[in-house]
Amino acid sequence: MRVSVVANESPEPRPHAVGCNAPQEAAIVQTCDTFVMKALKTWPAQDRQHITGVFTDIDDTLTTDGAITPDALQALSDLKAAGLHVIPITGRPVGWSEPFALSWPVDAIVAENGAVALLADKSGRKPLSKRYQQDPATRIANHARMQQTAQRITREVAGAVLAQDSAGRETDIAIDHSEFVHLPPERIAQAVQIMRSEGMNATVSSIHINGWFGAHNKLEGARWIARELWGRNLDAEMARWVYVGDSTNDQLMFEAFPNSVGVANIRRFEAQLSHKPRYITEGERGAGFAELVAALLDARKA
Repeated sequence: MRVSVVANESPEPRPHAVGCNAPQEAAIVQTCDTFVMKALKTWPAQDRQHITGVFTDIDDTLTTDGAITPDALQALSDLKAAGLHVIPITGRPVGWSEPFALSWPVDAIVAENGAVALLADKSGRKPLSKRYQQDPATRIANHARMQQTAQRITREVAGAVLAQDSAGRETDIAIDHSEFVHLPPERIAQAVQIMRSEGMNATVSSIHINGWFGAHNKLEGARWIARELWGRNLDAEMARWVYVGDSTNDQLMFEAFPNSVGVANIRRFEAQLSHKPRYITEGERGAGFAELVAALLDARKA
């Protein structure tokens, strides 16, 4: 099963930013280097010791060649065994995410760029539960509008087709540009322009163009799930969390989290990043995620 990352998006509006790139006191700004990704080994142990939870992208961050590797899966288990919260946040559809929410050792999976959360009863006695940011009436109305936009794109953009995982999508649409078909940059831009002309948010991943109606995104999804699960204000404790990702779609998170990490394959998007992760791993994809987890857990032993 193929898994995606996000590349080449325009900045999204956001109500608040709290990380290294946000407006801060001069003394703090002087310590923030937003243009250089530092080696993970330079991440101070005292900062790692205070981490209580991990938000992570899935595609090409947890996964390698479309599947989670044993080292990354073990890293998830190690985080949970150490008592840390773990929440993957992805642009992939809710239907695609369901088996992973059931089988991975995580608190929840937030799918469709922050729109819906999947929570599994790890005892196996209850079915997988879903929580949405939008009410049912809004989702129904938005779904109809999104299908009209999707039809317009496939009609007007030469070669554009819906992503093959579209059947599992509830709150967004996805156009394939690199998973099973290839769209050149100008046609990707045309599809994005159509989405935005229809009032949609639009992002471009390494394989899909995603569009949706609503104010949610990965960062808002993280804030929302922290409130939903634990009644916690994420902004008030942002320094106690880490975010790890691999692409331009993760920029809101890189900007907001002072402890942000990119797996090494983010280098391919480095020129496109307005907001880079603070640190970068030596390993790519799942190996990079496992490297991050080892750094976190080693600091807790000190």
